[in-house]
Amino acid sequence: MALSQIFDIAGSAMSAQSLRLNTVASNIANAETVSSSTDETYRARHPVFATVFQQQQGGLGSSPFTQDQAQGQGVQVLGIVESDAELQARYEPDHPMANEEGYVFYPNVNVVEEMANMMSASRSYQTNVEIMNTTKTMLQRVLTLGQ
Repeated sequence: MALSQIFDIAGSAMSAQSLRLNTVASNIANAETVSSSTDETYRARHPVFATVFQQQQGGLGSSPFTQDQAQGQGVQVLGIVESDAELQARYEPDHPMANEEGYVFYPNVNVVEEMANMMSASRSYQTNVEIMNTTKTMLQRVLTLGQ
């Protein structure tokens, strides 16, 4: 792997973590929204990531990695899925959004879990920034070897 590929890998990871931060922010922002039916209630959303592997080249000397040990090339977002955890039904007959039985439905967002996800995504993003800075420094020092 060339040092220049590290920028692509870290950049894709930063994009993925940025999307993760956005979904966490959306979940936290909608944590206390209510609805009168389960169909209209906000459900927590989570991104699904996958590793992008280098395409295997045919022939001799193509890659030192076997198919099982393919070289990673970054992160790709496969999509955003809604949580299937149970919604919270609360009996609040005086609430303006209450249904005929007096229940309102709150999202299945766990704010503590979302805060932990936010801290994890933020630290992953910062780690990738540090990886890019370290790589940049290494490349600059390689250029000064000939002087």
